[in-house]
Amino acid sequence: MKQNKYDNPDFFSAYEQMPRSIKGLEAAGEWHVLKKLLPELRNKSILDLGCGFGWHCRFAREQQASSVIGVDISAKMLQKAREKTDDPLISYIEMPMEDIIFSDSTFDVVISSLAFHYIKSYEAICKKVYDCLKPGGTFVFSVEHPIFTSRNDQDWYFDEQGNRLHWPVDNYQSEGGRETTFLTDNVVKYHRTISTYINDLIGAGFSISAVKEPMPSDEMVKTVPEMKEENRRPMFLIISAVKVE
Repeated sequence: MKQNKYDNPDFFSAYEQMPRSIKGLEAAGEWHVLKKLLPELRNKSILDLGCGFGWHCRFAREQQASSVIGVDISAKMLQKAREKTDDPLISYIEMPMEDIIFSDSTFDVVISSLAFHYIKSYEAICKKVYDCLKPGGTFVFSVEHPIFTSRNDQDWYFDEQGNRLHWPVDNYQSEGGRETTFLTDNVVKYHRTISTYINDLIGAGFSISAVKEPMPSDEMVKTVPEMKEENRRPMFLIISAVKVE
């Protein structure tokens, strides 16, 4: 059984209250970096894996993409996506992203935002994405940074006064599932090293274009002062890769 916490009523209710769920991409701390890694989307066919509320799908159409498909395991997420979408060129498919079956060379661009750390089969998804991309196509995705996923207890170390001392890293080389707390208890995330994220892409045939460990924008730090703490350690990893022609 593949993990689907987003259809849990308590989890989904908490997720709906997150700034990125309410305000969309501009409230996502990594968006200003990920957006710059996207190629020209005009007249391109787009696949979004783990599309959630469909923010990236709608952005792609705003950039005049020719067609967009969003895939997500969660019925609740896709219900929200459809409510927010009024565009016949965007379609949503309810299925685990690991189960996608598309014809070879179908898409120009594949996007995934903060989804792959929930799946066990990252190497397999790299191969599937490679196959369904057209030659020269682009794959851009973000995940929680491996120093963030290395421990079950994904939190800072605090002193007795509650001040943040440092971000601990442990068992970094031990890849696999971590049962942690995110909005609710018993959320499983899959930890991988940075080298695995990169080498599995290379093994699938991709050429790496960029590797980013984004910090919040100056504007976001000004409007959300607590975001300055995110400059003390990377929370996200973003990779751009190309299917070699």
